Amino acid sequence: MSTERVALPGLVDPHVHLREPGATQKEDFETGSMAAIAGGFTTVFDMPNNPEPTVSPDALKKKITLTENRIYCDIGFHFGATASGTEYFEKVKDQVFGLKVYMNHTTGTLLMEDSNELQSVFSNWPKEKPIIVHAEGQTLETAINLTRLSERRLHVAHLATGEDLEMVRRAKEEGQPVTCEVTPHHLFLTQVDVDELGPFGIMKPSLKTERDRLALWKGLDMGVIDMIATDHAPHTKEEKSTKKPPFGVPGLETSLPLMLTAVAEGKLTLDRLVELTSSNPRRIFYLSMESETYTEVDLKESYLISSSNLKTKCGWTPFDGRRVTGKVVKVVLRGETVFDGENIIGLPNGKVVYSAE
Repeated sequence: MSTERVALPGLVDPHVHLREPGATQKEDFETGSMAAIAGGFTTVFDMPNNPEPTVSPDALKKKITLTENRIYCDIGFHFGATASGTEYFEKVKDQVFGLKVYMNHTTGTLLMEDSNELQSVFSNWPKEKPIIVHAEGQTLETAINLTRLSERRLHVAHLATGEDLEMVRRAKEEGQPVTCEVTPHHLFLTQVDVDELGPFGIMKPSLKTERDRLALWKGLDMGVIDMIATDHAPHTKEEKSTKKPPFGVPGLETSLPLMLTAVAEGKLTLDRLVELTSSNPRRIFYLSMESETYTEVDLKESYLISSSNLKTKCGWTPFDGRRVTGKVVKVVLRGETVFDGENIIGLPNGKVVYSAE
């Protein structure tokens, strides 16, 4: 069997939900960071929409404390926007990478719809840090307009449709400071797959049409899309099997193999993949590169994704049984091998990271 091993600079996932505190039956900092390392990511940014949301300095401090001596990768945090939380912005800005504003319904209780409250949030957030929005369709147009009026930086999470991609493209063309990310599940799956996946194919944004999927690939090719983000959002199998299954799918351990498969198929270059998973998120979120930190992959190894091999606590993936080409064979964090292709090695030596801005 042929091999072709290459080292990729420390990879960053800017959008994960590690579920702690408040929902550790789904995932926690220990298992989530193990899943990140096994997936080739040396740094992840955790989102604020926990049952105990990260919307105050005390809540942020609690999250940081919970990571102590428990994380295998580095973790940074985003802060959650609320109408009453603008007073905290200056206090937390140096401890987080961005402000997450939920403008569409999703998991948690952080939905913001009032135009005056949104304008206050955008105007009060420090200019040097991006505002990350969950916004689709009309709300994305609103977010871009708010960015223009407030002169803030906007990062669009999990872009899913051709129409939303076009809005971002136009904003960039006009010189607006707008960036965006796309998830592997929106690149590789469509609403047709929900017929087979059932509740395990339900997430926000939902899976879209084949036309949308192809538009996202075109956006990658054109350079409109800046990052790959997993939106790792694990739930237990039991929770997903209920009459009202929660939104979200895990993705930390399948993202890189899927994207390496795209490289093997000629859909994008390895250099472009490094931009999407390392260079761009570090540049946009002001994250320094750690020394002696890299992910070694075998570009030629072909295998079937198996839920039984996952480190994530939820223990399933919508990509179970899919053949991929490209495998994580080694991860090194600050000079120490932390993953050997099969097992996590050593103690949890990850750390909480902060913006270099």
